[in-house]
Amino acid sequence: MRRTAIAAVLGAGVMAASGPASAQEMRLSSPDIAPGGTIKPAQVYKGFGCSGGNVSPALAWSGAPAGTRSFAVTMYDPDAPTGSGWWHWVIYDIPPTATGLAEGAGNPRSRAAPRGAVEGRTDFGTAGYGGPCPPPGPAHHYIITVYALNVPRLEVPRNASAALIGFNIHAHTLGKASLTGLYGR
Repeated sequence: MRRTAIAAVLGAGVMAASGPASAQEMRLSSPDIAPGGTIKPAQVYKGFGCSGGNVSPALAWSGAPAGTRSFAVTMYDPDAPTGSGWWHWVIYDIPPTATGLAEGAGNPRSRAAPRGAVEGRTDFGTAGYGGPCPPPGPAHHYIITVYALNVPRLEVPRNASAALIGFNIHAHTLGKASLTGLYGR
């Protein structure tokens, strides 16, 4: 009995030493959006009473876990007065060699996104980036997340909703990193 207990304790110690503490942490940054900072007019939506540039921010990431076969990026506003938040950007099937997205990659006509990447339909009803444009009141939180996925492509219909794409992203996530910007009017 005593030998079994000692073996179990030693085994747990070995597992702890090789577990998450030794794993590399994913990081996400942007020269356009400082964590916790105010989102600039260039990234704000143009429409619904907002007059921004509606240009998706440049993003850079590092620390993808071993086995990453593609990436996905989302931008989500949990503060939107919809009962379910608001999806501002969904881009997936980003090649595993990518380490970021160029400014403007959220414009499907710009060809700035990596080859093979797919722009998903947002809550604006179209594919591509749609910047912040909350109703007047307190600032909203805009969470941008990069996901490292264990599949090369998400198997979703071309016109899938952001929620369906998000469901599939979460089912295949190996690691992720987020940054949050604020915007109010």
